[in-house]
Amino acid sequence: MADEFELPPHWFQILLALADHDLHGLAITKEVFDRTAGRLHLWPGMLYGALRKMTGAGFVAETSAPADFTSGGGRPRFYRLTPLGRRTCAAEARRLAAFVAAARAKKLIKA
Repeated sequence: MADEFELPPHWFQILLALADHDLHGLAITKEVFDRTAGRLHLWPGMLYGALRKMTGAGFVAETSAPADFTSGGGRPRFYRLTPLGRRTCAAEARRLAAFVAAARAKKLIKA
């Protein structure tokens, strides 16, 4: 089940990017880069290797491009979060939130 293991940080960020909309690889990379203020850059090998493994694990699935999508070249692959992927991402968010709560309790950070 989703609560049984810790996700690699880049997997969590990819799942989080897909939590509210389907995206293609470059859009995932941009969203993660922007959300992490540039601290996490998903290089193509890292991104597509993770997407391949997450697809195999049932966390994401390849999907069709939206009808209104126009490509600047090539055929971008779009991905969507599966129900298992959503549960897994939520479980990891809860795990991370527990660490933040402990830091707040120790007055390391403010609420």
